[in-house]
Amino acid sequence: MGRLTEAAAAGSGARAAGWAGSPPTLLPLSPTSPRCAATMASSDEDGTNGGASEAGEDREAPGKRRRLGFLATAWLTFYDIAMTAGWLVLAITMVRFYMEKGTHRGLYKSIQKTLKFFQTFALLEIVHCLIGIVPTSVLVTGVQVSSRIFMVWLITHSIKPIQNEESVVLFLVAWTVTEITRYSFYTFSLLDHLPYFIKWARYNFFIILYPVGVAGELLTIYAALPYVKKTGMFSIRLPNKYNVSFDYYYFLLITMASYIPLFPQLYFHMLRQRRKVLHGEVIVEKDD
Repeated sequence: MGRLTEAAAAGSGARAAGWAGSPPTLLPLSPTSPRCAATMASSDEDGTNGGASEAGEDREAPGKRRRLGFLATAWLTFYDIAMTAGWLVLAITMVRFYMEKGTHRGLYKSIQKTLKFFQTFALLEIVHCLIGIVPTSVLVTGVQVSSRIFMVWLITHSIKPIQNEESVVLFLVAWTVTEITRYSFYTFSLLDHLPYFIKWARYNFFIILYPVGVAGELLTIYAALPYVKKTGMFSIRLPNKYNVSFDYYYFLLITMASYIPLFPQLYFHMLRQRRKVLHGEVIVEKDD
């Protein structure tokens, strides 16, 4: 399959920084040790979230690509191209909407079908791990992908009064730029033609996009709290035959609180990966 560019040669560290620029939604069930938290970084950047399967995923490494075989490599290339195209369509639609309307109100409604399709399509990244064509943790990938699904389906889709919030635009823009950069990086890496700008963007855009995306997600969840508390949506009250209770309002509060310990770990991990890939620094991470 030939040699990859310098980014791929960086080994698993390059893919472990996959969420760089891809701000992930951090659910309370996410691992919290520095190494586990670091693997979740995607967004990237992750990521962030991120989304999709970033941590430890090293499918652009030459040795592992040779083991993938032609069909697996062809499928991953098609998948990455499709995802790049999908997020490009989202970006173009958002720009056109704002130029024509001059406001963000109604933006989410105009792109929601495309967003839901491509973000849900990312569930295939879990399948990639299960069948072994992407060598990364199924659990970590599952958390990354499900966190984005959570934000799209259980927050923005389900709570319509918040769809016109400015915070929704924040995370949509961060996600879109991140995913275009991320999937472009994967595509060009698999094709053995990685432009330096794509590599540079992958390891620099997250510096701004990750905080912007996280801020957008937190503000959107915060805006949803009054509606969730008033309606009791997705909550299970006692008494019931299963003798189980669940309060979605408090679940969202816990989710927001989980950003406090996880955000710094993920962000500084991505900064270390950036130095490693772009500047060749040797980074030694210690387990607790």
